[in-house]
Amino acid sequence: MQVLLEEDRHWWFATRTRAILTYLDMFVGTQGRETRRLLDVGCGAGNMAHHLRLYGRYMGVDINTKPLRVARERHLPVIEGSADALPVRAEAFDLVTLLDTVEHVPNEHGVFSEVHRVLKPGGKLLVTVPAFMFLWSKNDVLNRHQRRYRRLELVHKLNTHGFRVLRSSYNNFFIFPLAAAVIVARRGRLEPDLASPHFDEEAYQVEMEPTPEPLNTLLHGVGRFEAGFLRRFNFPWGTGIIAIAEKVA
Repeated sequence: MQVLLEEDRHWWFATRTRAILTYLDMFVGTQGRETRRLLDVGCGAGNMAHHLRLYGRYMGVDINTKPLRVARERHLPVIEGSADALPVRAEAFDLVTLLDTVEHVPNEHGVFSEVHRVLKPGGKLLVTVPAFMFLWSKNDVLNRHQRRYRRLELVHKLNTHGFRVLRSSYNNFFIFPLAAAVIVARRGRLEPDLASPHFDEEAYQVEMEPTPEPLNTLLHGVGRFEAGFLRRFNFPWGTGIIAIAEKVA
């Protein structure tokens, strides 16, 4: 029986998930998942666990106790710890995911170094980050982001920390012109007031901006279309970046 969370029904989350699964299918695969150890760094409430478990034995780590409580209620194996000081032994994992995590951490050097430390030689890292500083919005503030990235900048930083990038691309390519125009046009005036655990006592994660139907369904379709292209092409721009790399040094 397929598990579906509320996030899976939202077009942005679903489009990112399709990109992630496309790269994992291409460079990791599901064969051998019973013995493959996977660490989801910045796991939050474990919203990606039901997808990532297709590729390995899942463990999550996060510094925020609020979403970790939800993850434990979901009976997920999670621990508390910082992305730049991971509480796990060296060379313990075959696959690490950094899914919209490193942009939250002031010490990005520490994050990449720690991921390198806990990966086995030849282990894989899959990372997603938001793209382009000119797209900075209230959503970045609500998430306490430190930065947004360009693709070649991310590739360079991964190479510097002992990784060989196997594939990298922008994502949300087809909606980029409209999304960028909306972000810039409403900056400081019409931006939504969403709940955030950094500012709201009751929130355990940043609330997703609702998308009305039938627009949400339409954007799901665009995401499916884009995932097919992502198997063969690297997009030159988008609102986010996805990369998969291998530990080589």
